[in-house]
Parts: sequence; structure tokens; C-alpha cells
Amino acid sequence: MKKQNVLIFGGGGFIGSHLAQYLLRNYKVIIFEKEGFSRKNIKEFEDDIEIIEGDFQNSRDYESLLNDVDYIFHLAWSTIHESSNKNCQYDVASNVFPTIALLEMLKRKRNIKIIFVSSGGTVYGNSNEKKLKEQSMNNPICSYGISKLMVEKYLYLYSYLYKVNYAIARLPNVYGERQQWYKNQGLVSTFIYNMLTNKPLIVWGDGFTIRDYIYVHDAVKGIAKFLHYKGNYKIFNISSGVGYSVNDVIEKIMKIVNCKPEIIYKPKRDFDVNSNVLDNSLACTELKWTPQVTIDDGINIVYEWIYHHIQQVSTINIV
Repeated sequence: MKKQNVLIFGGGGFIGSHLAQYLLRNYKVIIFEKEGFSRKNIKEFEDDIEIIEGDFQNSRDYESLLNDVDYIFHLAWSTIHESSNKNCQYDVASNVFPTIALLEMLKRKRNIKIIFVSSGGTVYGNSNEKKLKEQSMNNPICSYGISKLMVEKYLYLYSYLYKVNYAIARLPNVYGERQQWYKNQGLVSTFIYNMLTNKPLIVWGDGFTIRDYIYVHDAVKGIAKFLHYKGNYKIFNISSGVGYSVNDVIEKIMKIVNCKPEIIYKPKRDFDVNSNVLDNSLACTELKWTPQVTIDDGINIVYEWIYHHIQQVSTINIV
């Protein structure tokens, strides 16, 4: 049987590369990335996928790819939640507008299903709910979350008007191998690296903010479940469903690295919510998916991966 074609916008990134590698088992994978992107994340399987470079903001760069695609995963995003409020116009113009251009093409190609990777960590905003369900109130406090939510709403609109087939994965704090710890990407990876190299940990606030951490392989397996789901639900929290404070995570990393780092507490940032734990019961029931990796096991995996990589750099003194 001929393999179906999957196109991943942003397939060279942290989550996208893991998704591409996982889907290779059963699908032909095409990734679309910006020109000159680093191929570090895909070097293990680069020869097994098709790579197209271009500008997501210019639909002509990928228009021809849609002729033979069965599924699209949309992970291309030009901003991060930490800086999005500094230039809201750019956040919307570089992310929402190009996505609408993609949807304009998909309304003429109803055989393609698009799966959008949204942000469960930002679309809900502050809430008193201990666990956030997919139908919980949405009041994002950063432009990044608002833009993600805008795309979710446009997906619904294009489905309503033009029968575009879609699904949405709301992810919390994803961690794992390939995160760019040297660029402070991901709390878990950054703190492991800093502990290993005797650097202080920077904590915004008092360390009691609570987050939902999911290991990247669990997240990818959950997202992949969307491919053949034919039920009535469109939005799913793909999460661990368990909350840990920043201080909790630091304690867990300290036990694995076996060191006591300097911790610098700084004033809380205005875009950080107090608590964010996602209820994953709908995904568990409908998608027949459950996360398998505990945070302790996940931290240990990331520790081993980072230790192995920085061990190769002789100028760094490892704890």
C-alpha cells in the first residue's frame, strides 16, 4: 500500500523534528522550513525525508506541495510568548495572516486534514480552575496566546464555511532532547545545563508557579493520534495532567545532577500565569492515548542527553 504524505510546517524544530521522526515509520514525511535552517535536529534521519526550504509567509513557496499531501501539521511560528507582547503587530502579521493564506488554499482541497499545534500554556490565561478543560474560559495575557487562539478560531470558521478538516492540539510545557538549552529554550533543559556547568538558575517569581510538563515523545504520540481520529471533537489537551511548581522541578533536577545550584529569584513577569495544568481526560478517552513518561524519568533522559552532548565540548567544566 502506498504511504500517505504528511507535510510538517516547522518540521526542523524541537517538537517538529520528533514528530517527523516518529511518523517516518508509516508515512512519507515532507518538512517545510525557513531557508538556511539548522539541520541539527534532523541529521539522524535527514536522508529519509523530503526537505523544502522557503518562507511560510509567502504561500507561493509551498503551494505546489499541497497537490499530493494527505495531512498537514502546522508548527511554524515566528514568535515566543516571552517576547510577543513587545510587538503584537508582528506577532499577528507573521503568524495569523500566513495561516489564513494557508486556509484559503485548503478550502479548495477538502481531502487534506490540518492539525494545528496550539499553546495550552497560554491560550487559557489566568484561571482559578485546578485543571483546565478544553472548554474552559480563554483570556490569554500574552499576544502569543491570543494569536494561537485566533488561528484556532479561524480553523473553526473555515471548517464551518468551507468544510476544512482540522484538529487542534493544545500543548503545555514540552521538554525533551533537542531543546536548545544554550538559548534558554525550556525550563527543564536550561536548568539541567546550568547545574551541569555551575551557572545560576534564574527563576521569575517565587518559584511556586505551577506548570504541566510533558515529555516530547509522549506529546508527539498524542499529536499523531489526530491523523485518523474521526470523532466529533476538534480540540484536545495533550498534556501530563499533573502540575509541578518551578521549585519542585528544581528539586527533582538537583537529585539527578547531584548538586546545589545558586538560585536567583527575580520579580514575576507580567505574562506568566500563576498556574497552568491541563485536563487530558478527553484525549485519553477519545484518542486512546495516555502519557507514559513520568517527569522524573523524563528529566533523567534529558540529563543523560545534555551530559553526553556537552561532554564533547572540552572548554566546559561539567559538574
